[in-house]
Amino acid sequence: MKRLVLLVALLGLANLASVQAQELNCQVQVTHQQIQNSNQLLFQNMQKVLYEFMNNTKWTDQNFLPHEKIDCTILVNLTDFNGSDRYTATLQVQARRPVYGSSYFSPLINYRDQQLTFEYLEGMVMEFNPNRFTNNLLSVLAYYAYLIIGMDFDSYAMEAGTPYFQQAQLIVDNAAGATNSGPGWQAFEGLENRHWLVKQLLEEDFRGLRRASYRYHRLGLDLMSTRLESGRAEIAESFRLIQQVYRQKPTAHATRVFFTAKADEIVNIFSHSTVPSAEKTSVYNIVAEADPANIQKYEALKR
Repeated sequence: MKRLVLLVALLGLANLASVQAQELNCQVQVTHQQIQNSNQLLFQNMQKVLYEFMNNTKWTDQNFLPHEKIDCTILVNLTDFNGSDRYTATLQVQARRPVYGSSYFSPLINYRDQQLTFEYLEGMVMEFNPNRFTNNLLSVLAYYAYLIIGMDFDSYAMEAGTPYFQQAQLIVDNAAGATNSGPGWQAFEGLENRHWLVKQLLEEDFRGLRRASYRYHRLGLDLMSTRLESGRAEIAESFRLIQQVYRQKPTAHATRVFFTAKADEIVNIFSHSTVPSAEKTSVYNIVAEADPANIQKYEALKR
């Protein structure tokens, strides 16, 4: 199993024998309602090519069984087309992981990238080279593949996603140094882009955020099917780690990305009538501070 393989790898033991499979179970959708007089077949073929790229690329040296693939979704919304090969788009990225002992899936990321421009021609070779920039579309998709994998691994073992975030950082560095890469890769382009997201995930100041992910998922959610109150307490304690990060870096992009995925789930966990009022209040005080953007949602914890 992937989770067992991960733990064995971390302990430096021998590799387990398993059926090798790619890491992602990625649904890809390309929409083009904003493009007039568009060639339907062109966009259908684009969707197929992107699907095959995400699902057939071997992103890591880990062995995944087919049922262990990471569920994720990529929605490419095309907003402009020059009629030849140049596109402008937004990209919605979602991923989830199963919760032990249940049929529930917990969201890992729900992120919208609004800075995507790329060149695409039918028949274009979709082969990603991790050591150099060749095409902006390939680099963006590979970046999010590694980001998804890193977040998934972080949720199962403490900071286990580091090598995959490092791969995403390499993609950023290569794209930032290219003259034809497009927006989203540079530090000076704003505080909420690909550059800043992975940079923060790898910085020492944000280790609390990544440790919180492990505590939230592996020690919290995965425990709740057998030890409900203990699991919920671990989730509540994970917020204190994020609160510390927020107090040091109140405008951090990575913290907002975490809460964008998790705000509704947090409310669902702690607004239940069986949760003691004192526990609800404690959680509200922390998340309302660390995630002011979703404070209206957290009002449910005060009822």
